[in-house]
Amino acid sequence: MLQLVDAEVPTNRQEIEHELLRVRGEIEIRELYFSRLAAALHCVDQSEDVESEQTTVDWIRHNCRLTQQAAADRVRIGEKLPVMPRTENCLYTGEVGIQHLAVMARTAVAVGDAFDEARLLPLAKKHSPGRFYHESLHYRHSLRPKEVADEQADLVESRHLSLSTAEDGCLILQGVLDPVGGAAVRTTLEALARPMGKHDHRTREKRLADAVVEGLTNGGKVNVQMQVTSSLETLLGLLGAPGAETEFSLPVSSKTVERWACDCSITRVLMKDSVVIDVGRAERVIKGPKRRALIARDRYCQWPGCERPASWCDGHHIVHWINGGGLELENMVLLCQRHHWLVHEGGWQIVKSETDGIVPIAPTTLFGMPRGPD
Repeated sequence: MLQLVDAEVPTNRQEIEHELLRVRGEIEIRELYFSRLAAALHCVDQSEDVESEQTTVDWIRHNCRLTQQAAADRVRIGEKLPVMPRTENCLYTGEVGIQHLAVMARTAVAVGDAFDEARLLPLAKKHSPGRFYHESLHYRHSLRPKEVADEQADLVESRHLSLSTAEDGCLILQGVLDPVGGAAVRTTLEALARPMGKHDHRTREKRLADAVVEGLTNGGKVNVQMQVTSSLETLLGLLGAPGAETEFSLPVSSKTVERWACDCSITRVLMKDSVVIDVGRAERVIKGPKRRALIARDRYCQWPGCERPASWCDGHHIVHWINGGGLELENMVLLCQRHHWLVHEGGWQIVKSETDGIVPIAPTTLFGMPRGPD
């Protein structure tokens, strides 16, 4: 087995950058030679009379350990080098990389004889490979608009989404969206996934996941049908009380029930000895003139730094009514879905100050038990 022993890695930033560029340049030149070989292999495969079940791209993918896209790109680059000689020279000088050649080759395949290297090369020099691909689509559209439209239509037809439930009840999403649909979804999610006020230490992935739920439920406004064996015991979180049940989830905790009961549209189904004894209508706990007054006073989520609009907020009881809190306006505050969740399931508390308004208090964290007496 071939083993390469590199020289000692430099520690100075300028020297490291110089070495990275040098090594990358060598790799790109070898990639170009690899592409010539890939095209030559494809030419041999095409000229042989014996049909093979394995294509050139498949052979390269399996034996050279490349993805399908990377293997196909190498074959295309090698085949299209004759129509992009100036771009090849720019790779030797370091003005473009192998991925620029891949985009150039794909474009040459797509537009055929209409390919004009002189129009694309300045764009390749100016932009990263990703942006260059973006610009190449404009070029393709200017020459073959119908083909580009057909490709995008195929991508729409190919988009899919699967939903599966894990053992712990979590929902697993897997799917692919076309570029246009994906852009529309990202436009919505990116706006909702921005950090929300103080104490928002979520990762970007966590914020995007929360944005999916918030966006699809319009800020958590979803009718939840709960089957509660003992609503009072569950709301109080007493030992032995069952959880609440929804159609698409495992039993949920009493803290979630408490949040839903705070100000949500809930259809209650009360059971006793497996027999339905009461079915209530879905309605808001805080509604009518009282909710209009709450919206007029608060206007948006009152968590410091958060400005989710009132239409996406719940009315939260500072002292929950199950614990004796009143229904007066002074005991209520607007909180968005995330911050309402923090107060109930997240263990946070909020207090109302005459000078500072709503003040969040983080849950207590114990790093170890106190030392006992000697």
